[in-house]
Amino acid sequence: MSKIAVIGTGYVGLTTGACFSHLGHEVICADVVPEKVERLQRGEIPILEAGLAEIVHEGLQSGRLRFVLGAETAARECEFAYLCVPTPQGADGSADMTYIEAAARQIAPVLEADAVVVNKSTVPVGSTRLVEKALGRSDVHVVSNPEFLREGSAVADFLKPDRVVIGADDQSAAIRVASLYLGVQAPIMVTDPASAETIKYASNAFLATKLSFVNAVSALCEAVGADVNDVVLGMGYDKRIGHEFLRPGPGWGGSCFPKDVRALRHIADVAGYHFDLLDGVLIVNDEQFERTADKVVAMAGGSVEGRTVAVWGLTFKANTDDLRESPSLEIVRRLLAKGAVVRGYDPAVHRQLEGYEGLEVVEDPYAACEGAHVLAVLTEWDEFKWFDLDKVAELMAAPRVVDGRNLLDRGALVRRGFAYQGIGRK
Repeated sequence: MSKIAVIGTGYVGLTTGACFSHLGHEVICADVVPEKVERLQRGEIPILEAGLAEIVHEGLQSGRLRFVLGAETAARECEFAYLCVPTPQGADGSADMTYIEAAARQIAPVLEADAVVVNKSTVPVGSTRLVEKALGRSDVHVVSNPEFLREGSAVADFLKPDRVVIGADDQSAAIRVASLYLGVQAPIMVTDPASAETIKYASNAFLATKLSFVNAVSALCEAVGADVNDVVLGMGYDKRIGHEFLRPGPGWGGSCFPKDVRALRHIADVAGYHFDLLDGVLIVNDEQFERTADKVVAMAGGSVEGRTVAVWGLTFKANTDDLRESPSLEIVRRLLAKGAVVRGYDPAVHRQLEGYEGLEVVEDPYAACEGAHVLAVLTEWDEFKWFDLDKVAELMAAPRVVDGRNLLDRGALVRRGFAYQGIGRK
C-alpha cells in the first residue's frame, strides 16, 4: 500500500484521507489549526457525514490514519500528496488559488523525487500548470483527480463512485494514481489535466441545470394547472432523462453547485465563449427563491409584516449540517426583509446564526410552530414526514403550510384543516 499525504482536513480532505486509509493506505492528514488537529487526533469529527466517524476511528485504531500540524510534516517521505485546500470564489466567479499555491510551495522542499502531487480541490482549468510552477520541481509529477462527493453520502461516493477521473500528461503518474483505487469497483478514466478539470465543473453545472429546469417546469405546472410530481414522474421514465435531479424545490444551493456554475461561466468568459445557458440557470434559481418566499407571504394573507413564520429545515439539504448557500436561509433572509419574525428548526443546527436578526433557532419542531401564521418546509429531512400534524395545527395561530419540498402528505394536512401550498401543484 502507498504513503499518502492529505493537505487540508476540510470536507474533501477529511473524507479523502479517511477513505484512502480504509482502502489500506498509510495516510497522514495535515491542517494549520492546532485545535482542529487535536480534536481529529481524538477522533472528534467536525462535520455531519454518514459513516465518516466510523472510518476515521477505524483508521486511527489501525494506525493507518494520522493527523498532524503543518503540510511539511505530512509530506515528508510520501509517495502522493493530495491538495485539498480551499479555493474561495471571487465576485466574478474566479477561484482564489492562494491556498493551493501556498500548500505547493510548503511541501516542495520535502517531497521525494518522483512523488505525485494531486489536485483534489475543485480548481480552474490549467491549475496543474500553476501547481507545477509553485512546486518548482521538475522531478515531481502533478495530476488532477477531481472529487465527486455529495454531502450526506460522501463516504459511499468515494468508496463506490460512478467513476474515477484522472488527468495527467505523464501516463505512468496517472497509472500510479489509479492504483490507489484498487478495490474500488468503478470505471477509471484517464485523460489530460484540462479535460479532467472541465469534467468536474461541467458535471455540477449540468446537474444544476436540471434542477433549474424542473423548478421552471414547476412554475409552468402552477400556471397551467398540472401537477409537477406527475409530470416529472412521466419524464423520468424516459431513459434519456432519468429521475435523478428532477425533484422541484425552493431553489438549489450548497458549497458546490453555485460556486461551480459561476466558475464555469467565468472560465468560458476568459476563453472567449459566452455561456449564456448558465446565466439562465442562475436567473431561474434566484427566481425560485423569490417565488417560494412569495408563496409564504401569500399564505399569510398577503403580508408577513410582524407575523411569525415557522421554518422546518435550515441546511441546504438533508443529512448534512452545511449551511453554505442554503436555499432555506436565502428564503429566510427574504422573509426577514419583508418584516417577518422567523422561528426555525433543523435537526442538525443547534445554534443561533449570525447575520439573521429576526431568526430564532429552536431545538424542537413544535416550538417553532407556536403562534406561527405559516409553516414553511424548506429542507427535505425525512423525519418531518412523521411529526404530529394535529399538534402542529393546535400550536399554530392558523394552520397553513407552504411545502417547499413537496415532502408532506397533502391529503393528511387538508383533512386536518390546513391550507396547503406545494411547489408546482394545484
